Amino acid sequence: MKRLHIHVAVKDLSESIGFYSTLFAAEPTVQHPDYAKWMLEDPRVNFAISQRGGAPGVQHLGIQVEDGTELAEVFARLGRAERPILEQKAVTCCYAKGDKQWINDPQGIAWETFLTHGQTTVYGDGGSLAELKAANATAGGSVCCAAPDVAVAPVAKVVKSGGCCAA
Repeated sequence: MKRLHIHVAVKDLSESIGFYSTLFAAEPTVQHPDYAKWMLEDPRVNFAISQRGGAPGVQHLGIQVEDGTELAEVFARLGRAERPILEQKAVTCCYAKGDKQWINDPQGIAWETFLTHGQTTVYGDGGSLAELKAANATAGGSVCCAAPDVAVAPVAKVVKSGGCCAA
């Protein structure tokens, strides 16, 4: 079953955690000094906030899937949207490991589809960050977790990298 994902950049993490914990009647499922995430069932959403240098507001939207079959299904639908797609395999981003694809809607809003394979203790590793930055720059975008601009990326551009998210 798929889950809606919303990532919001915030000015004050502590204040925002208090607000969203009250709104959702739940404490964060994951919490770090620069990031918090709620995995809610009602509504079924992966809601994340962070202080990673982005302008406050909605950073990107997404669809989180539970297995490779669902990821392939969503990716196939994205291909039918006839918009450029940036695919990233085996990335470490937002304290999690996974595979993802990015696409911008007609208004330029970034959408991320992703499958999480596990958690990490780092927001994103720098092991192959330079490679990912170079590949994303070639595709006209930026590092993951910063909602890459895939407007000029070739369809199904594959970035084979394990790192992202500049610290």
